[in-house]
Amino acid sequence: MVMLSSTTSLPLFTLMITFSFLSTFSHGAVSVSQPPTSLTEPTSGKLLGNGSGIGNYLVEFPWGISARRSAVEGPIIAAAQPFPSEETSSSLVVLAAERTYRKDPLNGFKRYTGGWNIRERHYWASVAFTAVPLFAIAAIWFVGFGICLLLIILCYFCCKRPPYGYSRVAYAISLIFLILFTIAAILGCLVLYLGQGKFHNSTTKTLGYVVHQADITVRKLRDVSDSLASAKQIGVDKVFLPSNVQTDIDEIGAKINSSASTLADKTVENSDDIRDLLDSVRVALIVLAAIMLLLTFLGFLFSIFGMQLLVYILVILGWLLVTGTFILCGTFLLLHNAAADTCVAMHDWIQHPTAQTALDDILPCVDNSTAQETLLKSKEVTSQLVEVINQVITNVSNINFSPNFPPMYFNQSGPLVPILCNPFNADFSDRICSPGEVNADNATEVWRNYVCQISATGICTTPGRLTPAFYDQMTAVVNVGSALYNYAPFLVQLQDCTFVRETFTGIYVEHCPGLRRYSKWIYIGLVMVSTAVMLSLIFWVIYGRERRHRLYAKELNEGPQADKHS
Repeated sequence: MVMLSSTTSLPLFTLMITFSFLSTFSHGAVSVSQPPTSLTEPTSGKLLGNGSGIGNYLVEFPWGISARRSAVEGPIIAAAQPFPSEETSSSLVVLAAERTYRKDPLNGFKRYTGGWNIRERHYWASVAFTAVPLFAIAAIWFVGFGICLLLIILCYFCCKRPPYGYSRVAYAISLIFLILFTIAAILGCLVLYLGQGKFHNSTTKTLGYVVHQADITVRKLRDVSDSLASAKQIGVDKVFLPSNVQTDIDEIGAKINSSASTLADKTVENSDDIRDLLDSVRVALIVLAAIMLLLTFLGFLFSIFGMQLLVYILVILGWLLVTGTFILCGTFLLLHNAAADTCVAMHDWIQHPTAQTALDDILPCVDNSTAQETLLKSKEVTSQLVEVINQVITNVSNINFSPNFPPMYFNQSGPLVPILCNPFNADFSDRICSPGEVNADNATEVWRNYVCQISATGICTTPGRLTPAFYDQMTAVVNVGSALYNYAPFLVQLQDCTFVRETFTGIYVEHCPGLRRYSKWIYIGLVMVSTAVMLSLIFWVIYGRERRHRLYAKELNEGPQADKHS
């Protein structure tokens, strides 16, 4: 049980940033919800320069992105300052600086100033120090009560003497306290059971949210890749994209597919591991609550009915269980504080999404240059597809060729076909459509009016400037171009970290309160159970002693009365 508590705290903590639970995900996700207009907790992040104790490193993103990350390798010692508050650089952000300003036992109990960082041992040491009182209680209880049990056993076997000194007040008080602590232990088991259920549901929902965000990103990345691949193969009247553009499409498509595949594999692998871990923790807490409840109930019954041998067996068993429960309680307090740190760190990161932070280890923001390359390439391909259509319209459909030019002639006649509006200027900035151009949203409907009926040889037999084959090819090109154009906002989100910011905002606002609340329920339930069972053990012994003295006093009183009647 003790080993379980130590092995589950870090993965659960990492899940909370989605978290999973660990690192949970090493790539970004995109959110479909709008961020709220206000947040409840104040920002505590501080901007720090490249001072002593900060190490920067680069991690290669699967599709050629060099994702920026930072690790605080040691606490930042700010000389002559009670708290690190100076802003000397906009590139480094210490997350949850105020909340994590705790004593660090690994650094001479000086205050830890490195902020939230799951890769920093000084951070974990400072968080673990908050649970020292519970670990100390576990140690004192284990040693102290163990010595008391040893003395009781020695006195029982070596210094046997008739019990005397019975007090009705002591008997009544011990019985009352025994009943009260038994009820408290039952209530603690109830709180623990309800808390673990709520905590399991909350962590499962958080994991589901992160997995959903990752799935959305994978789907959109693959859609962009498929649209680019379709654009490479598509054309109108044997007019295709330039060869250099097709080569660029191959390169960028390979990068996008690699990123999507890696993210999908990591999502499945990590989510399965975290779900198994959450199920194991849930079963462990349910079993612990059941054992403690059974122990309390049996100890109470055995004490009331005077089964001293069974009581002492349960006392020894309870002594060990209470020790383990206090240790588990301290571990969940550590987890509770780490979860709260993580939520505040997310809130701080939202204010500085492009800076180097420790949160990049969980959900890194993509590198600006590569995201910009992808965005520009999608705009270039969209613009080139428009040019493909417009070249065919201008040079083939809208010219009345003579029958002497069979490759171009199909009896074009009637009103001229309007050209397609290019949504981008030469520098790929947004462009407003000119009069006489058709928008991609309604181009296929407009062009349908210019389609003619054809003979078996492909010659128009009715007025029109587009054959059905031309119209189908142009429609396919427009659909591909529209798909790329509509994914531009998604690529912009990759560029400016909006998708990460919205994901963290969703976790902070919708999931963090529940995670913090229900991890506290488990912590409180464990405290109630361990404390109530600990005191119940003591009063099992006290009540057993008073009951024994009461029976001995009753026998002494009945003896003279029997002699008197005889």
